[in-house]
Formats: sequence, structure tokens, C-alpha cells
Amino acid sequence: MSSGTQVEDSVISAFKELTTKKAANTVFYRLSDDLSTIVPDYQGKLTHDELLEKLPAGEPRYVVYDLTYSKGDGEGQRGKIVLISWCPDGTTVKKKMVHTSSYNTLRSMLDGVHMYVQASDLSDVEYDELVARAS
Repeated sequence: MSSGTQVEDSVISAFKELTTKKAANTVFYRLSDDLSTIVPDYQGKLTHDELLEKLPAGEPRYVVYDLTYSKGDGEGQRGKIVLISWCPDGTTVKKKMVHTSSYNTLRSMLDGVHMYVQASDLSDVEYDELVARAS
């Protein structure tokens, strides 16, 4: 079922850049001011701590993050593309509803995501939490 939310072409372009060119490891998306369209919000290389700092306290975001981790088994670095639905408690009810219903629209358009995380608190996206889910 479609939420009716549009997705800008630049959303897909930013995702493809992350997965192919590796120029960025993080892409933030947000709903437009009128809540009708998913638009890019930020694209770049962030440490995990910087990612956490960049998540807004009262605003929802979708985040694609190239999680790099080591399982400690001598196999070296591993990576998984994670799609995070960030919807903190301070989000208005209307934004929460649109954000949640638009998540599946975005999810279906991003081919190559390995892991999906719904988060409302920073503890949901702590590095160790993501690595535990990925392993």
C-alpha cells in the first residue's frame, strides 16, 4: 500500500552514490515541509558518533548508513547497508504518521539495503547495537 508520499529522484541518486562510489557512508533523508515528498537532507562521511550527533531530537529522518564492523573472527572488516527510520519521541503525531507510512515506500525503492532499523532513541542506533543486529 502506498502512502502517497513522493520520492525525489535525488534520493535514489544519493543512495546509488553511497553504494557504488563510496564517496559517502551516510545519507540523511527527510520529509519536505509540506510532508508530501522524501528529499535528501545530508550526504557525507561520518563517524558513528557524528551520525548520532546529527540525528535531530524532535524531527524524524531516514538514514542510510554503511556500517563497517569486525566480527572479531579474524575475517577482517565487514559492511552492511543499514536503513534507519529515526522517529524520536518529540516528533509531532502528524509527522510520525506520515514518516511511518512513507518508510515502506522508501524501503521498496532502495535496492541493496541489508538491514532495517526502526529507532526512537539513540540507544536503538548505538554502534554495538547495530553490530549485534548485523552479526
